[in-house]
Amino acid sequence: MKAIIELCSRIDNALAAVINVAVTVLGFFIAFSMVGGIVFRALLGIQVFGLEELVLMAAMWLYMLGAALASRERSHLSADFFQAFSDNEVLHDVMRLIATGLSLVMAVFFVNWSYSLFSWGFEKGQVTPVFGIPQYFSQVSLLVASVLLLLYVLRDFVHDVSKMFRKA
Repeated sequence: MKAIIELCSRIDNALAAVINVAVTVLGFFIAFSMVGGIVFRALLGIQVFGLEELVLMAAMWLYMLGAALASRERSHLSADFFQAFSDNEVLHDVMRLIATGLSLVMAVFFVNWSYSLFSWGFEKGQVTPVFGIPQYFSQVSLLVASVLLLLYVLRDFVHDVSKMFRKA
């Protein structure tokens, strides 16, 4: 069992490293593309066709991979207002478990919805107007992010349940 956990941890760390590199590259690409588009259009009077569709796809991937990293680090937005009203640690643990359970249910729905969107886009064969890039290329970012969200929320749920049992 410990070997499986160690393997999962190594895979997770490698995946996080790849995602961090991708987020950095995408962030630079979007920033330089936006500046380049403004310079070409406003200063040089040259219209750059297709730049918007590349930036849009990169932004979709950037946002979705960033959301996956936030889920991995459990640093996404949360409303832990019970901690402000109570010092009861058991109540905090129960509320965290309920919130993680609800997140798990929602993650399953997200995977289902994003798969439906991806498969619909794949069937329709829609492409971008300038470069002819398939639309499902950006839609699959939702599927990748929702699968990663599901895995990380499942990890957090197992952690929260085991924490409750250890205290009991």
